[in-house]
Amino acid sequence: MINDRLLRADITALQLPTARDPRLAAACRLALKDLSQPRTLTWLSGRVGVGERQLGRLFRAEFGGTYPQWRTNARIFQAMIELSEGATVTQAAHRCGWATPSAFIDTFTRVMGRTPGSYRG
Repeated sequence: MINDRLLRADITALQLPTARDPRLAAACRLALKDLSQPRTLTWLSGRVGVGERQLGRLFRAEFGGTYPQWRTNARIFQAMIELSEGATVTQAAHRCGWATPSAFIDTFTRVMGRTPGSYRG
């Protein structure tokens, strides 16, 4: 699981997995471009020219989970980078698309097993 690897790894050496399918790679790039915007699978599929169900299958096939699961992992990953570079918990929460810092803290702690404050640089 991503959180097991992230806890043991040096954050600067980590990367999110890269999609092999060009349509999925394009969708990932669009979602990652601005994590503060809640991009839906429907929105992404319309932009990359693939059906919503097909794009959902690509996420499951290549990343082993749903698009919302991948997006949560991507947001947490980016938040870890933001925090390690000195952003406050509130700044990281908003930059990575959480509506409130408390929602960010809850999700981050549930996924990572540690509070976001423990990643501050």
